[in-house]
Amino acid sequence: MLQCESEPMTEYLLRRLLLIIPTFLGITMLVFIVTRFVPGGPIEKLILSKQMGSMDGKSSGMSSTSGRASQGTLSEEQLEQLNAYYGFDKPVITAYFIWLGKVLQFDLGNSTRYGEPVWDSIKSRLPISAFYGFSTMLITYLICIPLGVLKAVRHKTWFDNISSIFVFIGYAIPGYVVGILLMVVFASKLEWLPMGKFISDGFEDLTTPQKILDVIRHAVLPLTAYVVGSFALMTFMMKNNLLDQLSSDYVRTAIAKGCSYRRAVVMHAFRNSLIPLATNFGNNIAFLLSGSFLIEKIFNIDGMGLLGYESIVERDYPIVMGVLVISALLQLTGNILSDICVAIVDPRIQFR
Repeated sequence: MLQCESEPMTEYLLRRLLLIIPTFLGITMLVFIVTRFVPGGPIEKLILSKQMGSMDGKSSGMSSTSGRASQGTLSEEQLEQLNAYYGFDKPVITAYFIWLGKVLQFDLGNSTRYGEPVWDSIKSRLPISAFYGFSTMLITYLICIPLGVLKAVRHKTWFDNISSIFVFIGYAIPGYVVGILLMVVFASKLEWLPMGKFISDGFEDLTTPQKILDVIRHAVLPLTAYVVGSFALMTFMMKNNLLDQLSSDYVRTAIAKGCSYRRAVVMHAFRNSLIPLATNFGNNIAFLLSGSFLIEKIFNIDGMGLLGYESIVERDYPIVMGVLVISALLQLTGNILSDICVAIVDPRIQFR
């Protein structure tokens, strides 16, 4: 019987995994084509820097006329070499499949801004975003689920009303604004916590307990900003779902048959109220790993969000595509995880 139930689930997961391939191709091809036609690419930036250098040389009077001409322009041969180097000399579809072939070989190319492999830039920042992402998700769930249950059980009491005020305040204020306020008060005024960064400058010289404490001290303010920006919606989602379940016929029937109210909440209504939260579980993983560039910018954290934002501003297309590859795979995998989580909390789900 167990084997018969596991076979439809295995087939469903295989279909979803195979669906990742065309979805991934569609996402990456669309963004790749857009990056080829957006102005301000690496060649344009190089020409602009040459022109700026020519203007600086002219204003200082330290370069000759021929020197200024060579600084401010690029020859046709140089432009052809640059187009070949960046792959702009090929049709866009051909260039895309060449890029895709390198990706399948785990080669994301080289950054036009940093001059290093894209994967080196990503892998140094991915653990930082993963730390903040999973920590935020864990803290958020540990706060939202118990708080939502208490608010539902004590609906319209003083606890529900007062807690709703604070939850609404957290919902109304963006996370990056909370981060700025926390930095001003606790880092600048009181000097209790660091202003930013992931670790201190002398981190390597610290002992293991001191390193753990240093990471925690640096993470307090950013994590607070992350959590405030995400816990309000999940708290009300948990409360409203539990209220709907408590008003259902099956809960009233269980209580009428002698089941205590506490047992009816814990054993019956609670599990069903987790279904909407489980639906968003995989999506939260993908979103939190991508990071928030505003919060990372405020606290000077070199995470994935800030890397992606700066690569777009600087037209560093290899890093843009590299970040897109990681984000797309996380998003698609997160959707599958969401389906698995829903099946775990909802026994009515059948993979047929």
